[in-house]
Parts: sequence; structure tokens; C-alpha cells
Amino acid sequence: MRRILLSTVKILISAALLYFSLRKINLADLVSRLNVSSLGWIGLAIVVTFLQIFVGVLRWREISAECGAPLETRQAMRFNVIGTFFNQTLPSSIGGDAVRLWLVARAGAGWRAATYSIFVDRAIGLIALAIIIVASLPWSYRLITDPNGRSALLLVDFAALAGGVGFLVLGILPWPWLKRWWGTHHVHACAVIANRVIFSRDRGPKIAVYSILVHVLAVVIAWCVVQSIAAPVMFGQVFQLVPPVMLITMLPISIAGWGVREATMGLAFGYAGLMTNEGVNVSLLFGAVYFIVGAFGGLVWIFSAEKAAQGAAPIEVPE
Repeated sequence: MRRILLSTVKILISAALLYFSLRKINLADLVSRLNVSSLGWIGLAIVVTFLQIFVGVLRWREISAECGAPLETRQAMRFNVIGTFFNQTLPSSIGGDAVRLWLVARAGAGWRAATYSIFVDRAIGLIALAIIIVASLPWSYRLITDPNGRSALLLVDFAALAGGVGFLVLGILPWPWLKRWWGTHHVHACAVIANRVIFSRDRGPKIAVYSILVHVLAVVIAWCVVQSIAAPVMFGQVFQLVPPVMLITMLPISIAGWGVREATMGLAFGYAGLMTNEGVNVSLLFGAVYFIVGAFGGLVWIFSAEKAAQGAAPIEVPE
């Protein structure tokens, strides 16, 4: 019952935010701006999205190997593509992570290693996103002149950065109770792995490049969407506005980020002195690109061996 209520709340949040966001745009005008050239840009955005998923796979493989859950590139790509489908269908923007966890555990890694690999991968991605936003603050401050917009940007980014730094610090604290108490044992173990991965001479540079590239590709996807409707927005503006929106969209309070992304993108465009309706338009098409990619993931899932097995085999937990 609690899960049903939580899912219902998330659906209502998405619906309410979408309703208020869609009131700011003219859907007929948006459709009229789509043409053959638009389809080319949308197609390019879909290709870049698959590239983004592949780069995420490369990072996840490095992290999973450190967690004791080694993955082949093809296998990890398949799991990630399936995850994009469940990101669109489960009541959360991170719903696909639960499915990836299940797939990795069933592949032989066990629950603990699978959970650690997903959690550390998410944490490192969040830290990288916060760092990118901090690094672009000098330009963002010039773009966003509204005091409320600046305050919101600083609050969200530094909260994420503080959480990420705190997570890494947790991994180097020498307090024995962190390893014994059930409330901190697994989080501490993940923090230790994250530190080992990030500061490794071998894996660290690769993880940094992959993490930054994942978020840069998200900006490129948004830029392709901007071009598809000839919105009057420059690439530099997209680069400064999209990462903070993606950071807020990661909050698991809606269905696949729908509603939250549109409301936040509209606000971000407004704070930057751009047209609010263009922010919502870009966000809708951005979400549509991920929805199309998620549909491909659904086909992969339907024809996958894991779907056919339907969980018949028990999940082993390696010692």
C-alpha cells in the first residue's frame, strides 16, 4: 500500500507540473515548427543519446570491476539500454537503476556487488555534474541576472557538491563504528570504493573523462533539440542551463523526470532572460528523445533472456 501511495504521489506531481508547464506553451505552434529538417536533428539527438549510454557503460564497467561485479561491454550496454526503458515506465527518474541492479545480480554478481556498482556509479555521476556546474558558475552568473535564479542555482549545486564531498570523506574516516553499525556499513563501503576508483592512477582519469563526457553529451542532445525547432538559444546558454536542470531532475519525485524537467527548464530559461515557453518546448522534445530511446530498450527487454527466464533461477550471493 505504501508503494502504491508513493507511486500515486509521483504521478500526481508529474501531472500537476506538466499541466502548469504546458499552459505556458502553444502545442499547435510547436508542432508547426517541426519539419523534415527537424526530424534530422531529432534523429541526431537519438544517436547521441545512444552514444551517451555507451559512455556511461564504459564508466560503469570500471566501477563494477572494482565492486567485484565485472561486466562485458556488450552485456553492460544491454543492461543500460533496458534501464532506459524502465526509467520511462517506473515512478522515478532512477527507476532503471533498480532493474540494472536486478540484472547484474542475476548475472552472477550477487545483490551486494550489484548494489554497490549502481550506487557508486550514480554517486560519481552526481559529483561530476556538481563539479561541472561549479566550474561554469562565472558564466552562469552573468547569464542569470535574476537574484532568485542565482540563489536557487547556488543552493542546488552546493547542496549536491556538499553531499558528494561528504560521501567521499565518509570513505576515509577511520572510525570503526562506521563499519559495524548497520546504518552506515554499506554506505561506508561504497564510499571506500568510490575513493579507490576516483583516485586510482589507472581508473581515475578514465572515470573523470567518462563522467564529464556523459553530461556534455546531455547538453549536445539538448542543443540538437534546440536546433530542431530553431529556438533562439545559443550553445553556450544551453551548456549553462541544462546541467542544473538535470541535477534537479534526478530527484526521484516524478515519473521519469516528466513535469519536474519542464517546470525547471522553463524557470531556468526565464531566469536567463530567455522565453519561458522555449524552455518548456526544449524540455518536452528532450524528454521525447529519451522516450524513443527507452522504447528501443523495451524491445531489448522483451526479447532478452532475462525476461524469458522470469526470475526462475535463484540469485547466488558470492562470498
